Amino acid sequence: MLTPVTDADGAPFWEYAAQGELRVQACADCAELRFPPRPCCPHCQSFASEWRAVSGRGRIWSYVVPHPPLLPAYAEQAPYNVVVVELEDAPRIRLVGNVVGRAGDALNSLDPGRLRIGARVHVVFAGGLPQWVLS
Repeated sequence: MLTPVTDADGAPFWEYAAQGELRVQACADCAELRFPPRPCCPHCQSFASEWRAVSGRGRIWSYVVPHPPLLPAYAEQAPYNVVVVELEDAPRIRLVGNVVGRAGDALNSLDPGRLRIGARVHVVFAGGLPQWVLS
């Protein structure tokens, strides 16, 4: 499995994920939530930020099942899904991930035929990585 590449702006996201928390960056001045993390608020141009917990509930906004797998490291797990999840409490934020049967399952643990645009999901964590399960 690939591990995330972190930078100074995004490192807190992964630190919280390692603790089993889904948090997103927020502007400390105008309160606008944003993702991906960045140093400056795109709404008010403030450099003040904080990390806010979100519910981890969302819906599948889009998905693909790569054929053949796009990354050689994932070839053994094909077919697997890659989803874009729109967060329920921050609908302008969409996160990329995978829907699995339960936390820690292989990427191919869910029949891709069960995925639908709009399906409700919630976040689970395995090894510090967020994954999604159908709600």
